[in-house]
Amino acid sequence: MHSAVHQTIATVWRIESARIVAAVARRVRDLGLAEELAQDALVAALEHWPKDGVPNNPGAWLMTTAKNRALDALRHRQMADARHEDIARDLEALGALTVPDFVDALDAARQDHIGDDLLRLIFIACHPVLSTDARVALTLKLLGGLTTHEIARAFLVPETTIAQRIVRAKRTLADASVPFEVPRADALAERLGSVLEVVYLVFNEGYTATSGSDWMRPELCNEALRLGRMLAELAPDQAEVHGLVALMEIQASRTAARTDAEGAPVLLNQQNRARWDHLLIRRGLAALERAAALGQPAGSYRLQAEIAACHARAPSAGATDWPLIAALYTQLMRVAPSPVVELNRAVAVGMSEGPAAGLAIVETLLQDKALQRYHWLHAVQGDLLERLGRRDAARAAFRQAAALSENQREKQLLERRALRSM
Repeated sequence: MHSAVHQTIATVWRIESARIVAAVARRVRDLGLAEELAQDALVAALEHWPKDGVPNNPGAWLMTTAKNRALDALRHRQMADARHEDIARDLEALGALTVPDFVDALDAARQDHIGDDLLRLIFIACHPVLSTDARVALTLKLLGGLTTHEIARAFLVPETTIAQRIVRAKRTLADASVPFEVPRADALAERLGSVLEVVYLVFNEGYTATSGSDWMRPELCNEALRLGRMLAELAPDQAEVHGLVALMEIQASRTAARTDAEGAPVLLNQQNRARWDHLLIRRGLAALERAAALGQPAGSYRLQAEIAACHARAPSAGATDWPLIAALYTQLMRVAPSPVVELNRAVAVGMSEGPAAGLAIVETLLQDKALQRYHWLHAVQGDLLERLGRRDAARAAFRQAAALSENQREKQLLERRALRSM
């Protein structure tokens, strides 16, 4: 019984933790303290829910508990700090002295025209006082609830590196007294690129989880989509914002077709396209049209959205325009070069020009030390080798890919591919 309650708590926490940290941070103006108070609420749930039962609205229970902890912290600060007037205003913002709903609405209106704690939280974590790597790592942790290990997997760097980035980032933000608000005008444009990167990384973690027993975490995809749509309203004249929204909408459209009845992964070329969400596809294509209409040079997200649109427009896997996709990946390599983009280009080249041409690119990538532990590199290698009839080598590549994967569903898929190559 208790294990089921603990599983419920873990699930609720994964979904709600970012909102709780964001709401508390707006009140206490300290990210480190906000995380501590949110964790206190989690500990309270672990203490009370197993004996009292899971509340009807577990997310609201955690939020209320965390806000109460914040109120207590501000009261303690009032007693310890001589600046009574400042603390009184903090307490008033918490609703201690006035009606909570009115104060929350007033505070949101005063802070900025978006009025969303999570959006504020992203822009804090993406503040220019932080390095780009620190911005992304901190926001992934705060927004997506990802562990340090999961973020390290996303960056292909050691876990200790990510842990140090996060600790330093929090300290830097505290020392700089960064305001809890969405930036305006020039400051907005300055920080938008990093925010888009973070939102897409959160989406990707939901789209294909780096570890665990589930291949997807739909709540992360949904959160990234919600934030992307909000960003499009915030910066409607920025083509890359619409490009990112288009990319996420089209990719999210495949969700229902990406797993079978047992929850096992179904790869793109084997998916039942009738199960794709055509409303999301239409939304994505419309966002792509908005990006193109702005007349700005095609950036990374717009190019990736163009690639996703090629798949979305194809009535079947066999009808996919692989030469166009390969050309788009070549263009993407000029705009945003990376080993992972090159790996995707290898797949497209392998489909348009034959497996030998794709394998030549993969063999070059195998020399990249940062990519050698990326399981999809070996999975692509295995697929190309299998298509060339080199079954023993393909089986070894699939087995290596399975050994490197930390997602159980992916591991099982890759092990089955190895068996098929016997």
